[in-house]
Amino acid sequence: MNLSIRSAIKSTFPSIYDHQRSITQTPSLKAHSLQIRTLISSLLRCPPLPSLSLTSGAGCATHSLSLYTSNAGAIYRRTYTMSRPRQILLTLFLPLLLLSLSQTCRAHNITKILAQHPEFSQFNHYLTATRLASEINRRLTITVLAVDNSAMSALLARHFTLQTMRHVLSLHILVDYYGSKKLHQLSRSSTLSSSLFQATGAAPGTTGYVNITDHKKGHVTFSTEDLPDGASPATYVKSIKEFPYNLSVIQISSTLTSPEAEAPVPPPAPVNITELMYAKGCKAFADLLLATSDVETSFEDNIDGGLTIFCPIDSAVKSFMPKFKNLTAPHKSSILLYHGVPVYYSMQQLKSNNGVVNTLATGGGVKPTYTFAVKNAVDETVTLNTKVDEASIKAMIHDEDPLSIYSIDKFLQPKEMFKALLAPAPAPAPHKKKKKGKATADSSSDDDAYSPDSAPSDEDTADKNAAGRIAIEYASVFSAILVAFAALLAF
Repeated sequence: MNLSIRSAIKSTFPSIYDHQRSITQTPSLKAHSLQIRTLISSLLRCPPLPSLSLTSGAGCATHSLSLYTSNAGAIYRRTYTMSRPRQILLTLFLPLLLLSLSQTCRAHNITKILAQHPEFSQFNHYLTATRLASEINRRLTITVLAVDNSAMSALLARHFTLQTMRHVLSLHILVDYYGSKKLHQLSRSSTLSSSLFQATGAAPGTTGYVNITDHKKGHVTFSTEDLPDGASPATYVKSIKEFPYNLSVIQISSTLTSPEAEAPVPPPAPVNITELMYAKGCKAFADLLLATSDVETSFEDNIDGGLTIFCPIDSAVKSFMPKFKNLTAPHKSSILLYHGVPVYYSMQQLKSNNGVVNTLATGGGVKPTYTFAVKNAVDETVTLNTKVDEASIKAMIHDEDPLSIYSIDKFLQPKEMFKALLAPAPAPAPHKKKKKGKATADSSSDDDAYSPDSAPSDEDTADKNAAGRIAIEYASVFSAILVAFAALLAF
């Protein structure tokens, strides 16, 4: 079978592969290009590559890496030919390395970044309280204009409602990347950038745009489109944290002023979650909530702070009722709360992330209980895996920040109440016959048999995020890739 590095990269990464661009010109990989070039140069036993291009000869008969350099306006090309074993291994593992490196630049957590700087504690707190932190974390390209506690005190003295505060702070989140270097190299000395206030459609007209101006001697200012007469723009202070082309956190001198963002926001109309469920095929689950008033109250109390509910369809509730009726009152409450996640997740957020989430039933111990994993299939089907059963999202019932409700095809069964499904054991290796008199235990059991509090602890469950945010882990995959490349170096 002919193996082509170029075709492997192209088929694996169609979104980042372009035969007219080198890897170092691709924004999502530019930050890691030095690592890639250094690694490949060690594989080929050649000097580090200042620029990289992957090519293959006609009919894939030859494979090479081409190095392009420039000197006094002239462009030079140097080609490195690989032996067959190196061709094969590099073809197989380079795409995995590129994927791993490109994914790691996506994983940022604004709460943890700002927590390292106590002078931004108030700003950090209100990013979380207004649910803007999760919005920042899920975006691939973002710039945060942070203000210190002194500037936040002036804003808090105006006693804005939480929704108005969200509008004001969303002005401080730009949906483009502006690192310190870029701010001081603006074309025409100024630019107009869309804020999250504009991007979400909350801003009337163009009032959600922010003017960025690079004055002489490195003086950079930020102002809103509707800046009142006599008001001063905010100025650039310093860079706090930068992940090139993905996340930039910079400090500005004061909060941005905008009459539109500061305008009073009418309170949202009250939402009746059981009525929404009644209308969309979850009547039986709604009846269970109504029959357990303390659980219904817990759901309603969590709406303002962000809530996602997964309600089993009527047929799923009917199938589970024999087990539900045998539960104690505390277990009934816990399993109902297990269907609520104290974070707002849109369908797009659920489709773009995988990981463990906390629920309304999750305890406050060192090791979280009553969690489940969100998984995504290639066809964008979202499933919820409890280690006992796995449910699929069937339809969206309601999706309007801060509340989302989705119907699912099974009743979620926590492993804390029911025995977890064990992975099939590998075939036993040949062994000597045991002496008579030593009996072996038969550990077979019904996977779905009810067994409150008898399930073994799941050591794979970790607290991915105390706030319940979906987490993504790349460490094990990346480690495996490094081991593979280490083996490649030994050729």
